[in-house]
Amino acid sequence: MTLVYVVAGEASGDVLGARLIAAMRARAGGIEVAGIGGARMAEQGVASLFPMQELALMGLAEVLPKLFRLRRRLEQTEADIAARRPDIVVTIDSPGFTLRLLRRIVPLGLRRVHYVAPQVWAWRQGRVKHFPGLWDRLLCLLPFEPDFFAPHGLNPVFVGHPVLESGADAGDPARFRARFGLAESARSLILMPGSRRTETARLMPVFGATVERLRPRFPDLVPVLAAAPALAGELQAQAAAWPRPPLIVTNVAERYDAFAGAEAALTKSGTSTLELALAGVPMAVTYRVNPISAMLARRLINVPHVAMINLLAGQELVPELLQDACTPERLSAEIASLLGDPERAAAQRAGFSAALSTLAIAGSASPSEAAATAVLDLL
Repeated sequence: MTLVYVVAGEASGDVLGARLIAAMRARAGGIEVAGIGGARMAEQGVASLFPMQELALMGLAEVLPKLFRLRRRLEQTEADIAARRPDIVVTIDSPGFTLRLLRRIVPLGLRRVHYVAPQVWAWRQGRVKHFPGLWDRLLCLLPFEPDFFAPHGLNPVFVGHPVLESGADAGDPARFRARFGLAESARSLILMPGSRRTETARLMPVFGATVERLRPRFPDLVPVLAAAPALAGELQAQAAAWPRPPLIVTNVAERYDAFAGAEAALTKSGTSTLELALAGVPMAVTYRVNPISAMLARRLINVPHVAMINLLAGQELVPELLQDACTPERLSAEIASLLGDPERAAAQRAGFSAALSTLAIAGSASPSEAAATAVLDLL
């Protein structure tokens, strides 16, 4: 048996880990897996060393009270790896935990792979000097990442982006309309304020005011709020006072069904822009942080765009309304333009197709298959 130790620290990493395990088993027999994961990796037979949710912390306010526990979990994971002596260790994203773990297990002499390259190319590029020696192979999701990491001797391999396997382009609009009793002629607007309270607290009031400004011109427009399950009740309560309270979707299938019937979207920056682009939903992208964080970010960010779909396109394909531009007036004007100008919406869709094509690797291999090949090649 070949023992592969997989460590995921949040929901997206759990999905990547599960797909990777399935793809490895499809290519090679005798694969046994241990490590840390969530429900998706459990379906692949991984009995998590401890609940993955303990690692899914973001922001200083969340992390500081849990520092002692996180340190104990780091030590526990290191000890488990040392005891099991796996043939290879695969860490997935969550750099705050996984990169520390990789550094601690270097003396064990095990093969190591890190899946999802740290986005140091976007800001604080000097951090890359701390990475040599942490892994034997770095699996990159974005086509331009190998060119950044290769000169530093970090053994990058482009494996394609998992959004291509997400099913975001396979939603059923009829099922969505039936689920919420909507007429076939209903026009819907997707709202994606993020999955963290720090994001939703800043964006929800702006989204509500934006919907209110759109209502006179588009009285039949149905707002659809894509909410993280843990925040659904909270966001529903916040939106209850909106002139047109939104429909709430929480699971992935419902979200993709909503995408399939939507005419436009208003989303925070992040992977959500790739999901929407894959579904062909024209969008405007926004984000707002506290002014001090924004000032620091402007000094540190080294890329011309914050929306991933714009980075891939090499131009501002979708509007980015950040910080002071994140206002109901600006957002409603952009959404109204997308709803009222079919040519502008079509231009975005055409750009999506070209940008997303860069996320696939040559040949027919899926991203998870390519990742599995890169891991198994080290064995």
